[in-house]
Amino acid sequence: MSSWLVRGLTMTAVHVLARILLGVAVVEAPLNSTVWRTVTIAAVVLIALVWGGFDGIRDARANPDPDDYEDLTVRWLKAGVMAGVIAGLISWILGNTVLAGIGQAGLFVELIAGASFTALLVFVPAFVGAAIGRWLIRRDQNKGAPEDDWSVHEDRHADATAQ
Repeated sequence: MSSWLVRGLTMTAVHVLARILLGVAVVEAPLNSTVWRTVTIAAVVLIALVWGGFDGIRDARANPDPDDYEDLTVRWLKAGVMAGVIAGLISWILGNTVLAGIGQAGLFVELIAGASFTALLVFVPAFVGAAIGRWLIRRDQNKGAPEDDWSVHEDRHADATAQ
């Protein structure tokens, strides 16, 4: 199974579960809906951020040269779009059949606006996490490297041009 497919299906499950829990919480305590919305969005973002960070760390360890890094951007973009579309469809079906509290948006709105929002909730934090993970590994790898001294390079250049 493709790595983006695993990430997409997992983030779909996370998002649908978050929407179900949010719907139940809002129905039970409607005055705290802002808090519950913030918590569920933060949970989805945090999971994507941490998973993207692990991807970045694993990729930087496997490829010490940044030119050899895997394309995590497209991987997470595919996963985010997939999660958005499938989570939107599942949430619309659940909202119209079983759980009236998870939203009453139309199918078109769920598949366009909702899917776009979900895709961004998955893609952007995962991309930031991957960048942070790679940066942390590169920083550790460069600790043992000698400092770049510009005077040494200038001396070499002066010697090469003098000859």
